[in-house]
Amino acid sequence: MGYNKIKVLFIYVHNSFRSQIAEAYLNNKYGDKFIAESAGYRMKEINPLAIEVMKEEGYDISNNSINRVFDYYNEGRVYRYVVTVCNRESEGECPIFPGNVNRLYWDGFDNPEEFTGTYKEQLEKARNLRNVIEKRVDEFAKTI
Repeated sequence: MGYNKIKVLFIYVHNSFRSQIAEAYLNNKYGDKFIAESAGYRMKEINPLAIEVMKEEGYDISNNSINRVFDYYNEGRVYRYVVTVCNRESEGECPIFPGNVNRLYWDGFDNPEEFTGTYKEQLEKARNLRNVIEKRVDEFAKTI
């Protein structure tokens, strides 16, 4: 059952927005080929904007767990791909996952922690970010 699937770990500082969305898209759209998980190292709750914009797409991530990247490493989890979804230059604290894995760095994403404006404006920024993440996940799934 999932033995032949490609295991992917999405990592982000807080595991609260970008990594959660990428995990949801890869598992739900391409679950026949991939198993995705997500993790971070500074724990926060899932960003309410992420929950809302994914709900609009028919995905409920409100009960997803927030995971620690080092717990996964200490458990001996193995991934074929580890995808960092934070901006290394502006968010210098991006976590790493040690080991012999294929590392991909998807930067250029807006930081949802910095969204300002009215709730409606923040929601629109969150939608745009969700759409960019979905496109990257689609491109990844089609090229692997």
